[in-house]
Amino acid sequence: MLFGKGSTMSNSKNICAIVFNNFTNDSRVLKENISLQNAGYSVGVVSLHESPLEEFEDIQKIPVHRVKLKSRGWSKHKLVQLLKYIEFAYCVIRKYKNSHILHCNDLGALPIGVIIKKYFNRHISIVYDAHEYETEIYGLNGLEKKLKQMLEKWMINYADKVITVSDSIANEYANMYNIEKPSLVLNTPPYKDIQKKDIFRETLGIKDEQAIFLYQGGLFSGRGLEVIIETFKQLVNDNNVIVFMGYGPLKTLIKNVSKEYTNIYFHPAVFPDVLLEYTSSADFGISTIKDSCLSYRYCLPNKLFEYFMAGIPVIVSNLYEMKKIVQNYGVGIVSKENTVQGLEDAIKEVVKLNQDDLNNNIQKVKKIYNWEEQEKMLLKVYKELC
Repeated sequence: MLFGKGSTMSNSKNICAIVFNNFTNDSRVLKENISLQNAGYSVGVVSLHESPLEEFEDIQKIPVHRVKLKSRGWSKHKLVQLLKYIEFAYCVIRKYKNSHILHCNDLGALPIGVIIKKYFNRHISIVYDAHEYETEIYGLNGLEKKLKQMLEKWMINYADKVITVSDSIANEYANMYNIEKPSLVLNTPPYKDIQKKDIFRETLGIKDEQAIFLYQGGLFSGRGLEVIIETFKQLVNDNNVIVFMGYGPLKTLIKNVSKEYTNIYFHPAVFPDVLLEYTSSADFGISTIKDSCLSYRYCLPNKLFEYFMAGIPVIVSNLYEMKKIVQNYGVGIVSKENTVQGLEDAIKEVVKLNQDDLNNNIQKVKKIYNWEEQEKMLLKVYKELC
């Protein structure tokens, strides 16, 4: 049985959360299910299987079913990908159509919920959890974009509740689809008091007098990494260094550059339970995302809140949602332009800020932007649903 038992105060409602990944590094979905389980719901996550992962396992007491597809090893041609989707949808519908609630993470999961509701279980409730601006993501264009817009416009009306990750995206959904404004559940870490560590200096040989800037997260194009690299190439003779910590396609590029420039460092990704200790070892965090799509323009990356929880100020892109938090609370600098010159100016500006003021402001932000606060909204959504 997939669904894990809720508390002794269980309301007997079971929730099936659907995700289109192998569920090894999806902190948002894990946090949501832990919160719902603690509130008395029976929960389970359905995801895609990938070797050598287990088909069934518990992750922090959350039951997970990774669906094995016969078509998994087939071609990545778009028509074949559609066949894989159909096979996954068939398996989920067959096994979990009698759930009380389907929590559909991202647009790909929503059609499965709608099919179940229309043809198999009209009493089921659907929560649509848009982790980003689903039809305005980076690289989506042409016919594929049009089809996804049409799909979402039609299917979102079958959702009993919609939640998303920034106020701007919530407003866009409300205006575009003439629906009730989606509830806001930010992707923030649990509250934690962090004693500042010095791991990067100890392991990478960074000098005490050098200011450590940190980029943590996915090493992908579109997230401003190229600009960060070029900026620190220009600053090689200054007392500022950059540490890239994460994984992704640009890892090899960063490792190669770090061999050539003494102020650029690479550190592999670390497990979530120790992440903030590493983050606290930096002096400043960088989150400079390119304004290359509406999803990025309105984003609030989880690493931004991880920087705050670890107690470090930030440099962010001149994007509305991030800019609003940084300026309203005085916790860093907004780079006026997402260029080498813009970032270089921001670096020179942020090191001059009063550290005591920054620390005080960050402590205030931590008490507002943490998972315990976001959990309240998630549980409110489910209370209204049930």
